[in-house]
Amino acid sequence: MKRQRRSFSPEFKHDSASLVVDQGYSMTEAGRAVDVHENTLRKWVRQLEAERGDITYIWAGSAWHYAAVVIDLHTRRVIGWSMSHRPDAELAARALDMAYELRGKPEGVMFHSDQGSQYAARKFRQRLWRYKMTQSMSRRGNCWDNSPMERVFRSLKSEWMPSTGYSSINEAKRDVGYYLMNYYNWERPHQFNDGLPPAKAEKLAKKVSGFY
Repeated sequence: MKRQRRSFSPEFKHDSASLVVDQGYSMTEAGRAVDVHENTLRKWVRQLEAERGDITYIWAGSAWHYAAVVIDLHTRRVIGWSMSHRPDAELAARALDMAYELRGKPEGVMFHSDQGSQYAARKFRQRLWRYKMTQSMSRRGNCWDNSPMERVFRSLKSEWMPSTGYSSINEAKRDVGYYLMNYYNWERPHQFNDGLPPAKAEKLAKKVSGFY
């Protein structure tokens, strides 16, 4: 009799990986606890680690790709993003580059992220130094520090992305880019801004304060 292939819900994958990432279980211990092979669990752990910071994973073509996003915490507006087949420091740096240019090359800005290796890498820290930004990092295991970014990713995946992913990386970049920079910023109501989309809330705040 052919063995039936098991299927796992996103919640089960998240909770299983969380045993390793947040609760200190070894890969072997967690695998036994949830009755999942270590290789499968290891893949879920990598995905959760990417998801926890300012990077999330997206299926495009026939492989996982990764998107890095930068938001302005004042109104939760997306101001930079990038996509690549590798979740490395170069990906994070490209998203920062976009944010820096889009905001008119500001100085004295604080950049907050999780403690992911991408943001601790020399390449990324050198970019912060070049832009005269101060780095702030979440306490290890404290997902609440990065909850605004996690909300962006959750809305992207639950409200916008096709459940089967994208047929190509180019299609993914077009669709994700439109969602982040247009729909999310200008059309989607945001509870943090009393129902206003981030870009419109920002525009209103500048008008009220006398700055344009």
